[in-house]
Amino acid sequence: MEARSTVRLEVRNLCKIFADDPRPALALLKAGADKAEVLRRLNVNVGVVDASFDIRAGEIFVIMGLSGSGKSTMIRLLNRLIEPSGGDIRLDGRNLTALSKGELVEVLRRDMSMVFQSFALLPNRNALDNAAFGLEIAGVGKAERRAAALRALDKVGLSAYADRFPRELSGGMQQRVGLARALAKNPTIMLMDEAFSALDPLIRADMQDELLRLQREQARTIVFISHDAEEAMRIADRIAVMEDGRIVQIGTPAEIIRSPADEYVRAFFRGVDASRLLRARDLARCDDRVVLLDEEADPAPALRRLAERGVGYGYIRGHDGRFLGVLSRESGTLVSGLEPARGDDSLHGLLRRVASAPCPLPVVDGDGRFLGALSRAALLETLDRGGPRHG
Repeated sequence: MEARSTVRLEVRNLCKIFADDPRPALALLKAGADKAEVLRRLNVNVGVVDASFDIRAGEIFVIMGLSGSGKSTMIRLLNRLIEPSGGDIRLDGRNLTALSKGELVEVLRRDMSMVFQSFALLPNRNALDNAAFGLEIAGVGKAERRAAALRALDKVGLSAYADRFPRELSGGMQQRVGLARALAKNPTIMLMDEAFSALDPLIRADMQDELLRLQREQARTIVFISHDAEEAMRIADRIAVMEDGRIVQIGTPAEIIRSPADEYVRAFFRGVDASRLLRARDLARCDDRVVLLDEEADPAPALRRLAERGVGYGYIRGHDGRFLGVLSRESGTLVSGLEPARGDDSLHGLLRRVASAPCPLPVVDGDGRFLGALSRAALLETLDRGGPRHG
């Protein structure tokens, strides 16, 4: 499992100008011109402009924007399918833009796989051989690549269909084979370009669930391109929103819903029902407004601390970080009947519990560790800004 605090990919001042000589366009952009002005004055297309961001180990980082915003160009710059016009891309501190072709191929074989919108399965090969194809190209022996491909098919729930040909599989199953082909390399980073956008809505939701399940089990670093706000909100740890080649905002789904950088970002998410897509962990606060108390036999010190802070409730954690209960300053005892929410619970399913709880609702992870508290104020603020708007 990768630690999310570790930065895997560092992108600094990345640019892509589709011209033999990018310097005139770069000069115009530096002087304040936008993509449309560069096209009008130089007849040159701008792909990406001065992009800088970090992608952490183990996160799903979604890059989204309208058609022509530069998102697909961005993902192809990350693995140098498209050569950048300027800037640096570092993988674990190593500058990919400075590598020779041979060095780059070795890095891509070892660390990266890409899943495209098109399933791109070979019609004359069964699912197993399609899943093994990338390893075959990399020169892996037949027995080893077939074993790896079978493990990958099992991960996506298709081991029983290993001998089926693409024509015998549904669209969703074909995309699972494409995902298995990427997983068979056992990459630490997966690049996914509109990977589910060609699927029917129900199959698309199933594939999103599949990706989230795999992520819970293996915590790979995933860069996912999407034009769909609901998809981004559903799967992302963080989202980068692009407009005309520039990144206009990066944040968690909750941060972007609650504080959009501008009208472009606000409009992108205006029709999204945040209550059904955001989870309790997205809004759970564990900051100065939440008083944490250690487990103690005598509650008197904890009550004095609550009085000093002027708050009515404190959240008790064990030495292992597990949530133990909520101490009421008024009664001097634990609040009875208050069950914590799970981090993966949807906000929609928690509306009544948050409304009726005497204090901000405690939120825990799958192991019972305290993540934070979900308040009525935070919930109402998010739903007011992020819910569907009319007129």
